[in-house]
Amino acid sequence: MMTTIINRNQMKKYLGLYKEEGLLVTFITLGSGTASGAMLDYFGLEATEKTVIFTVLEEDRWLIIQKALRHKFRIDAPGEGIAFIVPLSSIGGKKALQFLTADQEFRKEEESALKDTVYELIIIIANQGNIELVMDAARSAGAYGGTVLHAKGTGMEQAEKFMGVSLAAEKEMIFIVAKKDQKNVIMQAVMEKAGLKTKAKAIVFSLPVTDTAGLRLLEED
Repeated sequence: MMTTIINRNQMKKYLGLYKEEGLLVTFITLGSGTASGAMLDYFGLEATEKTVIFTVLEEDRWLIIQKALRHKFRIDAPGEGIAFIVPLSSIGGKKALQFLTADQEFRKEEESALKDTVYELIIIIANQGNIELVMDAARSAGAYGGTVLHAKGTGMEQAEKFMGVSLAAEKEMIFIVAKKDQKNVIMQAVMEKAGLKTKAKAIVFSLPVTDTAGLRLLEED
């Protein structure tokens, strides 16, 4: 999963580049920078509102995107933004994979060294207004709670092509940290109770978590 954090007024040009490079499905949410006043003064910058863009891509495609971000947008210059990738560990179903990667050529590879992690970050993307439906499904499988981001999706027309359903652009992104041995059960519960056959139309995938603090109750269990 590639995450891009940029000044909000730069969003359209970044989305344009991603579309040109075949990244048709993105999820966009808003944020704000937290650099100190002294740091902003040092670089001659002003505090700005941020856009955060999430998209799933193949590693080979990342190398192309990375080069374009550096050469076309000079993302390495101070204050221009940042883009980084995190390996996915699982995606809930072939249709969800096809939707998230759209027209990219997917090649399954061996698991990385992160396969030995204890926790996973489960990310659920659902139609707006269905948080309780999603969380009820996740809690029924042992999830404790989650954090919600409001987002807008692009490329939702790809859903009908690959998944046989239409999806609304307004989304909720729900982040749940769970033990690795609970991950599959939670993902399956979300797919069954809040998935494509429900009004939530949720898709779900997970990322490895290398370490945690603040999950003492889970660790004691």
